[in-house]
Amino acid sequence: MSNFFSPLRHYQSEFYGKHSDSLGFTVRIAQQGDLADLVEILASSFHPQKEIMRWLFPLIRMGIYEDLRQRLKAPSSANYICLVAVSSSPNHFSRVVGTVEIALRANYPFQIRGSYYPYLSNLAVHTDYRRHGVAQRLLDACEHWVIDQGFYNIHLHVLEDNFAAKQLYLKAGYQLQSADAVWCSWLLKRPRKLLLQKKFA
Repeated sequence: MSNFFSPLRHYQSEFYGKHSDSLGFTVRIAQQGDLADLVEILASSFHPQKEIMRWLFPLIRMGIYEDLRQRLKAPSSANYICLVAVSSSPNHFSRVVGTVEIALRANYPFQIRGSYYPYLSNLAVHTDYRRHGVAQRLLDACEHWVIDQGFYNIHLHVLEDNFAAKQLYLKAGYQLQSADAVWCSWLLKRPRKLLLQKKFA
C-alpha cells in the first residue's frame, strides 16, 4: 500500500479525461481559475443563508476562499487532490458544477511516520445540477484514483440527519464504521457525525 499519493499532474489528462460521458460531465483536477465557482458551490451547499447566517455569509465565503486558495496553491501536492466536475453546454460554454477533495490522514494524532488512509471531504454539487449524477461521478473518480494509488479503502464523514447524502453513500457501497457518542451530540447540540468506509478488496 502507498504511504503518499503519486504526483497529480500525471493523471490530469490520462485518467480524468476518461470520465467524460453522454451526460456532458468531465472530471478533472481543480485549478486556481476554478476558485470563485468552488467557493460559491461550497458556501451554498454547507452554509445555507438562513436567519443570522445571511449576515455571516460574506465572512464564511471569505474564509472558504482563503482556505481553498491555500490548498490549491500546490496542485501536485503529495497528499491532497481536489477534483471538479465540469459541464459543457451545446454552445461549448463550460462551468464547474461540483467538487470533492481527497487527502491523506494519519491513523493516529500527531503521527510523524506510519500508515495513512484516503479521506474524502467537501463533496458538493451546484444546486442547478443536483440529481443529475454529478455526485456519483465524482465519487467514482475518487474511488478509481484511490485504487490506482494502491489503497484499499476510503473514508468519509456524514451528518446523521443528512439523509440525501447518507443514501448516496450507502447506495455507492459505503458502510458505517463508527459514530459520535450520543452524549457528545447532545452536548454540542448537533447531529452525530457518522464515519463511513468503503473497501475495495
